[in-house]
Amino acid sequence: MSKILKGGEFLIKETNFEDIFIPEEFNEEQRMIAKSCKDFTDTRVLPNIDQLDTHDRELLAQLMKEAGDLGLLGISIPEEYMGFNQNFVTSMLALEEMGKGYGFAVAYSAHTGIGTLPILYFGTDAQKEKYLPGLATGETVGAYCLTEPDAGSDANSGKSRAILSEDGKSYNLNGVKMWITNGGIADLLIVFAKIGDDKNLSAFIIDAKSEGITIGVDEEKLGIRGSSTVQVFFEDVKVPVENLLGAQNSGFKIALYILNLGRIKLSGATIGASKATIDVSINYANERKQFKTAISNFGAIKYKIAEMTIRTFVSESLTYRISQNIDDAINEAVADGVEKGKASVESLRQYGIEASIAKVFGSEALDYVVDEAVQIHGGMGYSAESAVERAYRDSRINRIFEGTNEINRMVTVGELIKRAMKGEIDMMTPAMAVSEELMGIPDFGSISMDYFEEYHENIKKFKKSILMVSGAALQKYMQDINNEQELLMNAADMLMYTYAAESTLLRVQKLDSILDEDKMSIYKSILDVVMYDYAHLINKLGVDGINSFSEGDEQKAMLMGMKRFTKIKSVNVVKARRNIAEALIEENKYTL
Repeated sequence: MSKILKGGEFLIKETNFEDIFIPEEFNEEQRMIAKSCKDFTDTRVLPNIDQLDTHDRELLAQLMKEAGDLGLLGISIPEEYMGFNQNFVTSMLALEEMGKGYGFAVAYSAHTGIGTLPILYFGTDAQKEKYLPGLATGETVGAYCLTEPDAGSDANSGKSRAILSEDGKSYNLNGVKMWITNGGIADLLIVFAKIGDDKNLSAFIIDAKSEGITIGVDEEKLGIRGSSTVQVFFEDVKVPVENLLGAQNSGFKIALYILNLGRIKLSGATIGASKATIDVSINYANERKQFKTAISNFGAIKYKIAEMTIRTFVSESLTYRISQNIDDAINEAVADGVEKGKASVESLRQYGIEASIAKVFGSEALDYVVDEAVQIHGGMGYSAESAVERAYRDSRINRIFEGTNEINRMVTVGELIKRAMKGEIDMMTPAMAVSEELMGIPDFGSISMDYFEEYHENIKKFKKSILMVSGAALQKYMQDINNEQELLMNAADMLMYTYAAESTLLRVQKLDSILDEDKMSIYKSILDVVMYDYAHLINKLGVDGINSFSEGDEQKAMLMGMKRFTKIKSVNVVKARRNIAEALIEENKYTL
């Protein structure tokens, strides 16, 4: 197995293209699973999507059961519990295909992810044997109950309480949960509450039919109407002590681990939704005629199609890179004797920074794609009869789901700083090297480099710009850095665009080692635009950050450093985007 970087180490270490996974490497079995998901979405979900949007719980439950009968709910579950025991990458591919199913995709993702995996990862053997087979086959639908009316992003402040009975055999649980996906069809609830006067949450497995549980009506939402979202009320609900999930007081840790899972899973679903929306948009652009020609012939439309494609390709590149990292880390831990569930939990924690990056990038890429899809459709895009109208509404929740994008941006930088402080990542040495470099004579790059070498050098410099800005900001603010949220958000975006650019570079470089030169034109066009655009984005973010906390000679030195670190060769982005758009327009679909 190739050596992999630990989570967050991409900032200070280089990655070889041979060491990453790209979607073009899916094997035959994985592609067959993806096809099963696609066939199910095409034949059972999409024809029923209008009915699902009316809050038809019976239909939603039926479709979930049908998905279970096909094995689509048990892809990640071990065979002894009626699952397929597939790896993390395969589960992401399945989720990508299911992600084309609008609101149903949310129901599917919630069940297979946060509704099932807490038991797989944290449950006792008895709990796994009791609950996982039903969750794998669709006999049981799971829901995850964390959020409360006064506890959203600050989940540990929840007021739900569980009191141990005098005989020590059960808990008496009271509280209210809200925004519970699948709540209206759930048979099983993963519920978080504090036991007695505990400071931290604990988690419980609760039968949704238990006495004292009241399921609210389905929320009327802007989008994802095909999923069931409700409030759940708990009044003196009796929970057997054996239904405590994990140890007492460990619920908050469980919630955080599962949020990491939910974030990377959400990224996978947004890829599928983006591709489906691009297909619809290209079809319409090729059919719709204005001024006696298809609107796909207009440069303004080509720009939109190209940019939709670029952002989707980049999102896909970084998402599957992370997914394989998680798989590799799991396999490495298991080989060292760690139990599979514990190995999975630790691997998800390890790549929490990258998971947050993927969630933010994927959700914002999809938001861009659906917005431009409506624009391409013009007036028809605003009609409820069009597919892109639903896609537009459904997309908006993704920037709120699984921790808002603002919270996730704070997580990426905060977790990186925390790991550096603990000594898990040596950021000090490269940061000091960047400081010394700023004081030295600039390297004007006289050495001749080939196409990929030059871009790798750019990536190294992007990373230097992050170390320069974040290092100086930390020196100035120290422990008060968390109060400078605007600055942290800038640093988070610099980190995200750098990781996205590097992931795209590595994928295209790996493709170059596989494909003939004549097939590489579109991929190099994508990479050219990404490197050019992100260099300028990183520069603006860095300059804004520097100007917010420095002045005088220090400011001048760092501004000169930003200019040096984000210098990029000129790219004819008009020509590159036209090359991308025209290739897809000719095929009448997303083909990458």
